[in-house]
Amino acid sequence: EVLLVESGGGLVQTGGSLRLSCANSGFSFDDYVLGWFRQAPGKEREGVSCLSKHEGSTNYADSVKGRFTITSDVAKNLVYLQMNNLKPEDTGVYHCAARSRYNLRCSEDGGPDGLFLGYWGEGTQVDVSS
Repeated sequence: EVLLVESGGGLVQTGGSLRLSCANSGFSFDDYVLGWFRQAPGKEREGVSCLSKHEGSTNYADSVKGRFTITSDVAKNLVYLQMNNLKPEDTGVYHCAARSRYNLRCSEDGGPDGLFLGYWGEGTQVDVSS
């Protein structure tokens, strides 16, 4: 069973916006840190953002601070990533991810980078043209 399903990716021009959604059917917000990481050919995997209800915290990669915002709708088991002022460097496959809160502190420096060690979905493609 697929427990994390991403949607909302697409092609956008530099400076544009996209809103990614993650349908979460397997990971309680009480017990898991949720968030997003991205992968692009020829580039290192990069944690983008995480959210922890337990910690009451969110965190972001330096490369997206001020431009991206992670939010959630707990009742609907949804996680969002609002991406504004997109740049070509943001191009990649964005994966929604979940990791036990006992194994990852979202608020720590580089917290989003730890998401990939948990569970993730198939991803959604984001292409930002220059």
